[in-house]
Amino acid sequence: MNLKKWMALALSSAALVAAAGCGGNSAPAKSGAASGSKVSGQVTVSGSSALLPLAKDAAAKFKTKNPDVSITLNAGGSGTGLKQVAEGSVNIGNSDVPAEKKLPADKAKGLVDHKVCTMTVATIVNKDIADKVKSLTSQQLQDVFTAKVTNWKDVGGPDEPIVLVTRPTTSGTRALFTELALAGQEEASNKSLETDDSGTLIQSVAQTKGAIGYVALPYLVNNKDVSAIAIDGVEPSLENTYNGKYKVWGYEHMYTKGEATGAVKAYLDYVLSDEYGVEIEKQGYGVSSKMKTK
Repeated sequence: MNLKKWMALALSSAALVAAAGCGGNSAPAKSGAASGSKVSGQVTVSGSSALLPLAKDAAAKFKTKNPDVSITLNAGGSGTGLKQVAEGSVNIGNSDVPAEKKLPADKAKGLVDHKVCTMTVATIVNKDIADKVKSLTSQQLQDVFTAKVTNWKDVGGPDEPIVLVTRPTTSGTRALFTELALAGQEEASNKSLETDDSGTLIQSVAQTKGAIGYVALPYLVNNKDVSAIAIDGVEPSLENTYNGKYKVWGYEHMYTKGEATGAVKAYLDYVLSDEYGVEIEKQGYGVSSKMKTK
């Protein structure tokens, strides 16, 4: 064998050994958002007003990494979000309750559940009530929201009418509150002050003397317009929710019709990532893994 042929063969063998070494020591590259590469596309979301602050915050942070993704977010209530995602008119339906509680079984079966966090529901009152009523027993709370008691003096407050600020039947927060705070009893309706927009609800309670309502705990972060009251002496807080003392809470769900793909999957992966997990408690939501019950 001449010198030129021998050197060519040696170089070829070295190249094959190097290639084999690299292939044996490295994992396959990940694609999409998981590998840090940018994604593009559209994401449409509707549903729970309780989950809206987190969805907005996550969307804003996600878009800083993926500016070519368009994300449209609307509230409207859990029932609306579930109905729209089941129909295919939105990509994600946010809900405070499992889909089977709001949809027919056949439609709920076609949805994929992504549990993103927990949500504590707090009872709130107008400031004029908070001075005298710091806590209600479970029975008193039920009597107030079912209109068996209609004056604050009957539960230790001032002599003035109780004004309910209520939510529509499509509301997942209402469904959760009905089940866990009212023992399944339907709350009385007040159409003049009915809304599933939590910001509007807080404003109504703040501006209406004698008013009472309920909102997701994140809406009370840095809010001094209304006061939260305890149930059976237990205040609504993340600590009391984690340790099992406060019972009015539930998981927050982001549903997709079938498995998510593309930009929708990338957004959901970000919401469920360890990177975004550190932001959840800052907003007043709970981390599912810290729960000691359910």
